Amino acid sequence: MSGKTVNSAILLLVLGNAMALISDVFIKLMEPGAPILQFAFLRCLITLVFLLPLARKIDRTNLFAGVKVHAIRAHVHLAGLLCMIVALSNLPLATANAVFYAAPVLVMVFSVIIFRESLSPLSLFAVFSGFAGIIVILRPVEFNWAAIAALGSAITLAINALMVRKLPEGQTTVHKLFLNYLLVIPASGLLAVWEWQQGASWHPDILFTATASALFILGYNITVLLAYRQVDANLVTSAEYTGLIWAVGIGWIWFNEVPDWWFLLGSMMVVVPLVLIGLNQRRKSPPRGFNPATRQEKKEAMAET
Repeated sequence: MSGKTVNSAILLLVLGNAMALISDVFIKLMEPGAPILQFAFLRCLITLVFLLPLARKIDRTNLFAGVKVHAIRAHVHLAGLLCMIVALSNLPLATANAVFYAAPVLVMVFSVIIFRESLSPLSLFAVFSGFAGIIVILRPVEFNWAAIAALGSAITLAINALMVRKLPEGQTTVHKLFLNYLLVIPASGLLAVWEWQQGASWHPDILFTATASALFILGYNITVLLAYRQVDANLVTSAEYTGLIWAVGIGWIWFNEVPDWWFLLGSMMVVVPLVLIGLNQRRKSPPRGFNPATRQEKKEAMAET
């Protein structure tokens, strides 16, 4: 699975999304009342340690280039991680992940607001269908703090994806990930200390959970990098949505969370238009060759989020 062919790249993305879901499972398995701020700090710290063997891909002569943007992205990421923990702890696995898939829709909306980009008719349809799908999945009677947290996580994913454009050109994805986790350590550490001072006891299981979650998320990032290294993103990006299939299957088998028809309808309203956009881009792409700059930007946006 080198990622050098379309089929191998798709397989990598399918396996990568499975690893991302396993990371979610470890979070969901945390005991009620577990110290989530301690977990967030440990996961960030452990991920940073896991990145150290890849230090050769970091430009140490310009380590802190674009540090202001990196710092904002890092703390947005921390807020999104905390929202994700709340959502996964209180919502069915598939429902939380379906809401997370609002991120690409929000990217389109924010692109119009911030960068004054125009939307094609299909993209406009995806925006309205995506928001309607989220309402169908959550339904007003079930709209609670967990649902708000899931939407908050999707918003942070979208913001981080857009801010990739503001980062210095030429920085490797490893460099960006390293700074992301390095710069968030002080804030996440202070939050963990504050939580401990508020009476949250230390849970030894948190260390194992944070390690496993960090390992599988890093595995997901690696598969994304391999998948997009040799193949145009618009040829394989629809494989990312297999994560929702994994979420339904794992939630059904592991947590006995049987999806209802509202969930299935809402998920289709979110995902199908995004897949159609990917297929439309595939038809418009040239049959041979690719634009390396465009491919790199798409690859890094996917890996960073």
